[in-house]
Amino acid sequence: MPPVLHVRKKPVEVQAMGPLTPENRDEIAAWCNGKAEEAKVAGPGRGLVTAVVIHTLEGDMKASYGDYVIRGVKGEHYPCKPAIFAETYEAVS
Repeated sequence: MPPVLHVRKKPVEVQAMGPLTPENRDEIAAWCNGKAEEAKVAGPGRGLVTAVVIHTLEGDMKASYGDYVIRGVKGEHYPCKPAIFAETYEAVS
C-alpha cells in the first residue's frame, strides 16, 4: 500500500462569479464560454427548479442559486457551494 501523503494546494489565482441568482444567471452562463445553460433540474422534494448546468471535465454539474462559479487554471468552469467557497477562497482584487 502506498504511503499517505500530507500535501498542501499550491496558491493559484482563479476567477469566480457569484453568488448565482435569477438576475445574474444569464450573465454567469455566458461567462462560461458556451459550456453552461439554464435547465430545469430535480429540486428538493418532487419538483423541478431552475438552475445552471455547467458542462465540466467530469461531466454535467448543477449550479444552484447561491453557488459560485469558478474558472480554473485550465479555463474550465465548475460550481462551488457558498460554504466551501468561503473556506477556500479569498479576494485578491
